[in-house]
Amino acid sequence: MHNYSLPVYGMKCSKCVARVTEIIEQFPEVDSVTVSLPDAAAEIVFSCSETPVSDIINRLVEAGFSCSGSAPDVAGADVSTASGTGSLPFADETEILRFPVSGMHCASCVATVEKRIRQLSGVSSVAVNLATNSAQVVFSPGVVTASDIYQAVDNAGFKAVREGDQIEDRSGLEKRLVFLAAGCAVPIMLLMYFPVFGAATLTVNALLASVSQFTAGLGFYSSAFKSLRNRSANMDVLVALGITAAYGYSVLAFCGFLGAGASVFFETSAMLILFIRFGKWLEARAKGRASAALKNLLQLQPTTAILLTDGNEQQVDVETLQPGDVVVVRPGEKIPVDGEVVAGESAVDESMITGESVPVHKDIGAKVIGATMNHSGRLLIKATSVGQQAVLAQIVRMVENAQGDKPPIQRLADRISGIFVPVVVILSGLTFAGWLVAGRDFLFAFQMAVAVVVVACPCALGLATPTAIMVGSSVGLELGILFKKATALELISGLDILLLDKTGTLTYGRFRCEEIVQVGDLPLDEWFALAASLESASAHPLAKSIVSEAQQRGLAITPPSAVIERGGHGLTGKINGVDVLCGNRTLLEKSGIKVEVADLPDLPGGSSAIFAAVSGKLQGIICLVDEIKSDAAGFVGYIQRLGIEPVVVSGDRRSAATRVADLLKIEKIEAEVLPEHKQDVVKRYQQRGHKVGMVGDGINDAPALAQADIGIAIGSGTDVAKETGDLVIVGDNLTDIARAIVLGRLTLLKIKQNLFWAFFYNLLGIPLAAGLFFPWFGLYLKPEFAGLAMAFSSVSVVGNSLLLRRSKMRLKHIE
Repeated sequence: MHNYSLPVYGMKCSKCVARVTEIIEQFPEVDSVTVSLPDAAAEIVFSCSETPVSDIINRLVEAGFSCSGSAPDVAGADVSTASGTGSLPFADETEILRFPVSGMHCASCVATVEKRIRQLSGVSSVAVNLATNSAQVVFSPGVVTASDIYQAVDNAGFKAVREGDQIEDRSGLEKRLVFLAAGCAVPIMLLMYFPVFGAATLTVNALLASVSQFTAGLGFYSSAFKSLRNRSANMDVLVALGITAAYGYSVLAFCGFLGAGASVFFETSAMLILFIRFGKWLEARAKGRASAALKNLLQLQPTTAILLTDGNEQQVDVETLQPGDVVVVRPGEKIPVDGEVVAGESAVDESMITGESVPVHKDIGAKVIGATMNHSGRLLIKATSVGQQAVLAQIVRMVENAQGDKPPIQRLADRISGIFVPVVVILSGLTFAGWLVAGRDFLFAFQMAVAVVVVACPCALGLATPTAIMVGSSVGLELGILFKKATALELISGLDILLLDKTGTLTYGRFRCEEIVQVGDLPLDEWFALAASLESASAHPLAKSIVSEAQQRGLAITPPSAVIERGGHGLTGKINGVDVLCGNRTLLEKSGIKVEVADLPDLPGGSSAIFAAVSGKLQGIICLVDEIKSDAAGFVGYIQRLGIEPVVVSGDRRSAATRVADLLKIEKIEAEVLPEHKQDVVKRYQQRGHKVGMVGDGINDAPALAQADIGIAIGSGTDVAKETGDLVIVGDNLTDIARAIVLGRLTLLKIKQNLFWAFFYNLLGIPLAAGLFFPWFGLYLKPEFAGLAMAFSSVSVVGNSLLLRRSKMRLKHIE
């Protein structure tokens, strides 16, 4: 056996971890491998003296990863051939660029922006969000620059908002345009019934309609021109066609070009502009409310802090703080940075991060999170993470990425919106021709055709999914549930199998010694002290429990040497030159220590057994029992009622896993599963046709989390930066997983409702506007009311999404 640590650079997420693990495991000489994303390293245990490190490095480089510098010679392996010079070139990195885009009005605008960005070389993916008016681009900076992406958006007729640019206030702008449009349209309507200017009234109406057309309505023309220039057609093309037809016909009639007595309807174009602008204003306000949670979160971060330097307190900007600085936080103040308490104690409200309303006691050594509230005591805090590395910044990026992502259900709306406008124009022409053939007069056919153009708009289709995703992810954010991708909100609703890692997920991971069994001839205190000394080199919960028990017994802990930790098996090392081994029976047998089952005493049922050997001879067995979390039973029962089958996954003995499963009434158990084999368990269930969720710590279980349809990482708020998977539960509450599943189902339901209403409006509105019900029921839509109906279709979709916020209280009451 040979232990080797290989640096691996270029890993970005759990998928990368899974890929690196898969590549290394393909080598038959590899006994086990543990890949760490935070440490950018792979810990490899080789089963023989021949270690193909150079081949592994070559394979990783081919896959797009990198190993810094030349690898040291291990067991005679020549690794300098990996790059030809002894050092490895870094693979092309990708970056994520997220920026606001102004000028988008509907799903067709979104499609145009995405198309223009996607045409650039070096762009891996692009997602444009109508609800947030933003674009999210993954690109290779060595091939394309951020400036190129901005320019592509500008060339498409929209405005890419660069860093430092003033972001346009859509709600305020639309409000001003509504008042401008109303100032023209309302007098026209009044003058139609009260012609106070006599013969000149028609001229006044023409002037008012012209003002409206080329002020409040000018934006429709500008947007339509840009869209047509890009060989696409957005909703503003339809609006421009409608208001131009109504206004243009009225101008021609007013000037006498259509013969004496020809009707004019200046009120139609003026009211059409007013109603559409009014709808856009309501839509902008609703979208602002939908994104309020993320804006509120950003405002939580304090802007100043009290820096302690040589005993002197000084108020400084938070942006100037560096890791290692010590800040003073008084009662009632917000904690300015992520850090560690070095003096004082207090209760800290972490509800804005974890969703838990009960303050958490903090004393020396405790971790704290920036923007949380200090309640009762004065604290001195040493900064550990500031700026973009802080937990709050990490959370904001996660939520922004989720809101910028597109779930699969959105693809249908995207495909339809791409052909929607040309189809509507064709239907409008058919409506006009049909009524003329049916013997109706030109004006009637013309108004029907204009109404068809105006009532049909892909706005609602473009807003149906992103607004629901935005509200759903915001509700999750307030509850300490972070969806890293919009896809997760959709996919989590379809889970039917949930794999639950036992230690640290269903249990607290705080083991206690149930029994210490004497087997060999060494005194118990002697061999137990040696075992605890060896375990002191490990951070595993079992190891910590053994060290704690030894300390309680007053036994001396001696620093070990030559320690090798074998993932899932145990430890070997030396204590003052004496060989010591602690681990499972597999490790004993691989080390040549024979264990006869018949010679072993009966062990407590359901305990985790650690075999301790000294100088190649078994001396004793340490039996440890883990405590099941208080909310585990309620959580398991709830997800079973949701129709999801829980499965216990554990590297422990089957008896230990069975004990937990029996207490929680879980039928399926996957026991004695090594960390590197958990991914295979996920695959097995997927191959049976199940939609699989995996719950783990987000680091050790990275391959399994990446393989699962939904990877769910549980960890404290300070570990957010390390978490992997599609969903992060910031706190340590299992019930939050049930809340996430219910929230995903509610969000998907809202998306389906929105898409239904978006389609329903058009399926009903277009025939009504075309006059299909007129011959039998006398029902039809005037163009101005068609515009109002179109505007309210978007408002209703956004409003329906906002109703998701009502689910917050329902989710809080899930027990």
